[in-house]
Amino acid sequence: MTAGEVVRVAAAVILRADGAVLLAQRPAGKACAGYWEFPGGKLEPGESPAHALARELREELGIRVTNASPWLVQQFVYPHAHVELNFFRVFAFEGEPVGHDNQSFAWQRPHAIDVGPLLPANTRVIAALTLPTVYGITCASDVGVDAFVRRAARAIAGGLALIQVREPDPVLRDAVVLRLADTVRRANARLLVNGSVDDARRLGCAGVHWTARTMLAATSRPHDLIVGASCHTAAELAHAGALDVDFAVLGPVLATPTHADARPLGWEGFAATIEKTRVPVFALGSMRPEDRRVAMAHGAHGIAMRRHAWPSG
Repeated sequence: MTAGEVVRVAAAVILRADGAVLLAQRPAGKACAGYWEFPGGKLEPGESPAHALARELREELGIRVTNASPWLVQQFVYPHAHVELNFFRVFAFEGEPVGHDNQSFAWQRPHAIDVGPLLPANTRVIAALTLPTVYGITCASDVGVDAFVRRAARAIAGGLALIQVREPDPVLRDAVVLRLADTVRRANARLLVNGSVDDARRLGCAGVHWTARTMLAATSRPHDLIVGASCHTAAELAHAGALDVDFAVLGPVLATPTHADARPLGWEGFAATIEKTRVPVFALGSMRPEDRRVAMAHGAHGIAMRRHAWPSG
C-alpha cells in the first residue's frame, strides 16, 4: 500500500430480530488484534462495496446475505492504514455465523455493549444504532394543543421515542414541550426542539433540531445535546457530516402539501443524495409508517413523519 492510499472496506451491521448486532474480535496476527469491530473486509480491485460485503460474509462467516442496504460511510486514519468503511445494515441472511479465521463473535445490544476494546472507527456507528428508525414531528398548530397532546401520548405509549417539537409560533412550541415533558420522561423517549441551542437547554430538552440555515452557519456542535439537522442537498449533508451532528433529515422525498412548491426527490434521487453520507439520514416528505422499509432499502436510517406520526383514534 502506498502512502496516502485509502483502503476501502465493506462492513456489516448484522441485525438480529431482538435488536442485537454482531461484533467480531480481530484475531491474532492481524493489525489491531484483540479489538472488536463489525465484520467485513477489503474491496478487491474493481469490486463494489455491496459485492464485497456478500463475498466477505460468505468467506469469513459462512452466511449468505439475503437483505442488506447501504447505510453510512466512515473514514478513519489508523497508524497502519487510512480506511474508508462502507457500512451496510444486514436485515436477513441464511446460515449461522462461524468464524473461519478462528475469531470470536458476540451479539450485543447497541445501548449496552460489554465487549472491548472497540475500534474507534465504529464509534459513530454504535451511536447511530441507538437512534430509533421513526422520528415524529409535532403538528399542534394543525389540531390544537390539547388534541395533539392526547395523540402524542398514544404515539409515545406505542413506542415513538424520538420527537421534534416544530411549531411556527415559538410560544406554542414552548407550551407543547412543557406539556409533553413528563410523558416523554416516563417513556425514556427523547424530545428535540426546533430552535436554538439556548432554547433546548432552557426547556430541558434532550436535543436541538437545526434548520438548514442554522446548520450551515454553525462551525461546531454542542456535545451536551443531541443534534439533528434539516438538509435538502448533498452539500448540506456534507456540512452536517463535518459538524458530526447525530442525524440529518432529508426531503421532500415525495410530494407534500406543506411544501407544494418543492420538487420531490423521489426514492432514487434520495438514495443518490445520501450516497456516502457520514451521518444517519431520515427520509421526510409525505411519509407513512409503511414507507419505513422502502426508505431503509434506499439507505435511509428511517423516516420522519409529521401528520402520520400521531394516531387520531
